[in-house]
Amino acid sequence: MSIFNKALASFGIGAATVDTVLAHDTYTAGDLVQGNVHIKGGNVEQRIDAIYLSLNINFTNKTGDKEYEDTATVFQKKITEPFTIQAGEEKSLPFSFNLPFDAPATVGRTRAWLNTGLDIKNAVDPNDKDAVAIRPTRIANAVIQAVKNLGFRLREVECEKAGIRMNTRHSFVQEYEFVPTSGPFRGYLDELEVVFINQTSHKVEVLFQVDRKVRGFTSFLSEAFEMDEAFVSRTFTEQDLPTLEQDLRCLIQEYL
Repeated sequence: MSIFNKALASFGIGAATVDTVLAHDTYTAGDLVQGNVHIKGGNVEQRIDAIYLSLNINFTNKTGDKEYEDTATVFQKKITEPFTIQAGEEKSLPFSFNLPFDAPATVGRTRAWLNTGLDIKNAVDPNDKDAVAIRPTRIANAVIQAVKNLGFRLREVECEKAGIRMNTRHSFVQEYEFVPTSGPFRGYLDELEVVFINQTSHKVEVLFQVDRKVRGFTSFLSEAFEMDEAFVSRTFTEQDLPTLEQDLRCLIQEYL
């Protein structure tokens, strides 16, 4: 019976199970995440080589003309050394880690989840998935609010495959797409795209794409060749927050 149970466990039947419980389900990028991993032994003794936590997000990838949803790992941590879980035994292992400051916010189409995996040799690895809500950092959120205060409406947020020239450690970037509905830029811009490239606890590098509204045949040709788009990069710190809205107004006006 023991050999039979071991064989079943190797296929995940009657094997150890895992359940991760987070202290909270909503965090700001950079926050300390705490929780416990609960493991329950199955019908037979099993050796757990490792337990891994990984924070994953979805993003839109492209191959040629085709688009498909892909997954990227933003953070991964090993939380234990090898150990043996007896049949029916229960263990609870606490963990903690800091969310990366560049973890994308879970807005628009972006989803994030914490995956817990047990690494068991020659067996199907048990795993657990827990949804995580992530808010942008204080400075990134201030940039978003300043853009809205200038009369822009947030139309869409999506994680997309990063361009080869983008200075980011991930395979994706999160793009915020705004359209002017009031204020000084209504009628002058089609849209404003905002991408947070690099973030730390005290600064954020932002890439803006200013898409000017076309007027006349010459402007139509400019749009056809994407000459109506301007790209500009700026880095903002805590010291910039009091004048952020005015600084953004001046920055955008330079590219009208």
